Amino acid sequence: MALSSKADQKAAVDVAAWMFNVVTSVGIIIVNKALMATYGFSFATTLTGLHFVTTTLMTAILRWLGYIQSSHLPFQELLKFVIFANFSIVGMNVSLMWNSVGFYQIAKLSMIPVSCFLEVVLDKMRYSRDTKLSIGVVLLGVGVCTVTDVSVNTKGFVAALIAVWSTALQQYYVHYLQRKYSLSSFNLLGHTAPAQAGSLLLVGPFLDYWMTSKRVDGYDYTPVAVMFIILSCTIAVGTNLSQFICIGRFTAVSFQVIGHMKTILVLIMGFLFFGKEGLNLQVVIGMIIAVVGMIWYGNASSKPGGKERRSHSLPTSRQHKHGSLSESTEIDGKV
Repeated sequence: MALSSKADQKAAVDVAAWMFNVVTSVGIIIVNKALMATYGFSFATTLTGLHFVTTTLMTAILRWLGYIQSSHLPFQELLKFVIFANFSIVGMNVSLMWNSVGFYQIAKLSMIPVSCFLEVVLDKMRYSRDTKLSIGVVLLGVGVCTVTDVSVNTKGFVAALIAVWSTALQQYYVHYLQRKYSLSSFNLLGHTAPAQAGSLLLVGPFLDYWMTSKRVDGYDYTPVAVMFIILSCTIAVGTNLSQFICIGRFTAVSFQVIGHMKTILVLIMGFLFFGKEGLNLQVVIGMIIAVVGMIWYGNASSKPGGKERRSHSLPTSRQHKHGSLSESTEIDGKV
């Protein structure tokens, strides 16, 4: 009875973590779309830097209040994570600029097989046939929803390649660092957010000027635009935290698969709020296929042998000082 209750509690926390990520991710996309399309704030990299500044302030306040305990993350590990994360952000922005929307969506879909490859090679993960097929159905459904015109050029292909691999490595590294150093999501954010904030604010204005031919200091900061920037930064705190919680509790592949539910919700929300693109039959069919694939993936991966490691778990460092990984996830579960 106790085991069943504990399993039910874990399932409830898992669902809450996913919903937290979905709500904040969809919310920030809608706010950023309004900020950029309606108010002309097209400085995406600088805005992301501001997001991490806000996240840094949040972790500093939580540490001051005693909710985040001191922890250790080697500088080399932090540097690798920041490189992967920043290349992911910049690569995605450049890929969207240089590629058609169709090829950009295909590149995003390819993150799932790349994440699978990393787990198979680095974590010795093994997937059942049903798990593999369910991932294929999700890819098919989201592809039907989002992929339209597909054209590619050399520089766009290189940008997409960098974006896909850096994003997959960054998401894998979140799970890897939490396991190896027994870090909660709060602790890991406390280490990584300041480094990302500083580096992105340093290169962001120059990169945004290169991409848009506009200076961030020349933007007309009206009260409404500033309000949307503050709202975007506030929601970003939840988005960053929920991403670390979800990847820490699950894996990068599961985060990518179930995360495509956000793509479907963004399409629906865009139709409801902006009304520029209708939900045609192709989009509806794609949504149905994707949802079926997600449900199938959830069932297939949770069954014995659906998704399991072929070797022992990664040993954690400094385990006695900072607590076990289960203690870290318990902290995340209380968010």
